[in-house]
Amino acid sequence: MSLEVTAAAMEPLVVLQAVADPIRWTVLATLAQAPRCVCKLQEQVPIAGNLLSYHLKVLREAGLVTSSRRGRWIDYALADDAAERMRAALPGASVSVSVSA
Repeated sequence: MSLEVTAAAMEPLVVLQAVADPIRWTVLATLAQAPRCVCKLQEQVPIAGNLLSYHLKVLREAGLVTSSRRGRWIDYALADDAAERMRAALPGASVSVSVSA
């Protein structure tokens, strides 16, 4: 028996794996406040530059952050749909819940 997983089925897993790391969660929380250049992120997330680059790459590939070049600097921001994508990745997110009094 083989289990074939589609790309659409993998997307929630990619998002959840990206946010499950404490460093990446800190980066997301920092970017939720305001976009930042890498130098400012490094001040807020004190890890080696190569590790910060790796974590930013994972978040970019998961579609949770965007980057733009400004001269020799790279600015990072939370993707416009990041909060929605994180919510949608949760099991049962497609189930609507109604609360009645």
